[in-house]
Amino acid sequence: MRKRLILIFLLLLFASSAFSQTENELITVIGDSLIGKVVDGESIREVIGDVVLKQGNVTVTCNRAIQYLASNEAELIGNVVAVQDSLTLKTERGFYYGNLRKTKSTSGITMDDMKVILSADSGEYFFDEHRAFFQTNVKLRDSITTLTSDALTYFKDEDRSVSVGNVKVVDNKSLIKADTLILYRKDKISYADGNVSINSFENNTTVYGDHLEDYGKKKYTLINENPLMMQIDTTTSETDSLAEMRIDTLMIKCKVMEGYRDTTNLFKAIDSVIIIRGDFASVNDFTLYYRNDEQLITEKISESAPRPVLWYGSSQLTGDSVTIYLENGQMKKLDVINNSFMLSQNKNYPQRFDQTSSENIHLYFGDNKLNRAEFDGKVQSIYYLYDDEKSNGLTKSTAQDMAIVFENNEVLEVRLYGIPNSEYYPEAKIVGLERTFTLPKFVFNENRPSKQKLISGIK
Repeated sequence: MRKRLILIFLLLLFASSAFSQTENELITVIGDSLIGKVVDGESIREVIGDVVLKQGNVTVTCNRAIQYLASNEAELIGNVVAVQDSLTLKTERGFYYGNLRKTKSTSGITMDDMKVILSADSGEYFFDEHRAFFQTNVKLRDSITTLTSDALTYFKDEDRSVSVGNVKVVDNKSLIKADTLILYRKDKISYADGNVSINSFENNTTVYGDHLEDYGKKKYTLINENPLMMQIDTTTSETDSLAEMRIDTLMIKCKVMEGYRDTTNLFKAIDSVIIIRGDFASVNDFTLYYRNDEQLITEKISESAPRPVLWYGSSQLTGDSVTIYLENGQMKKLDVINNSFMLSQNKNYPQRFDQTSSENIHLYFGDNKLNRAEFDGKVQSIYYLYDDEKSNGLTKSTAQDMAIVFENNEVLEVRLYGIPNSEYYPEAKIVGLERTFTLPKFVFNENRPSKQKLISGIK
């Protein structure tokens, strides 16, 4: 008898516990009027006027509700507002699922958690997980940024969103596009993948790639999959009219790009770097671009690494380090430091190369044209001579320093300083033997990059 009483007591205790748990999970719906009925064997209550649905800390108000007692669900109709703590959801029509503690709408839905406002054509919110999933014409806004996408999952507690499909993020400084984007809004950290582009409104620069990481608090950006930067400059010279305004595009492609948006405003390109701007091009392994100072620096990454190669017009330059100075987007000066070498190919005699070797080279530009070249330290040179564009031998010279004056990018005058020595070779001795007249550092690089090759693949 005692065992039977204990068993009955345990059963009653279990039933009471189950009933309490079920009672806690059941939704309650009240309103101005109520109509009860049975449809397909399920008890249904239709509540009309000033409807209030409650479950735990979730409160929903609407104009009309249809409550399904067995499934613990309700259809919500007209001015639907769901509230949980600081979060508010609004829609015209939706459903509340009591067992799952979630709400869903396909009639346009808006969420406001006092941090962001999220809207879409359809969406659902899980109240226990504090997680939203919105899709179709998704828009997420805060005080600074607007994000749009095809679909978005929002984690309220983490202040994190995962966006998929036609993602765009815009503020007053930039526009970011990608196939997918993970955004930690509070920490200002972003991870973007697939057809990524960042357009900066401040400096008219767009960076493309397949993977981007941006750390807003550190003001640091990394692109390490197929990065390409394009900066468009509109320039005019003193002699240009408005109709003669020129548009120049600086393009940099490499394997890894880094951007530092601090006081230095530094852009770094690493490994297999290609640079193109107007008549200028470069192939190197490491480039620094100081945007505020308008300086481009290319360097060797190690003693055994190849020297940077630069092309300007028909000239080619190499050296351990190259610094380009810009002014309002136009090239003003170029310094080649250590192991410097410059050659120029004649357009009418492509087998003939003017060559100069020295410790350092300094080029000066005006109105986007080369005006003067200065060579300092152990200068060696070979220059071909012409009479009315007809070949007429060459001169081979040595000096401590040398200067060349250009006119319309053609050599006008050559000046030698510091124990100069020159030797003339007549035309008869060099015809067909041009490649024997080369300086020790002579290397003719034929892999000059083109804009068409760089931009291929950009969507």
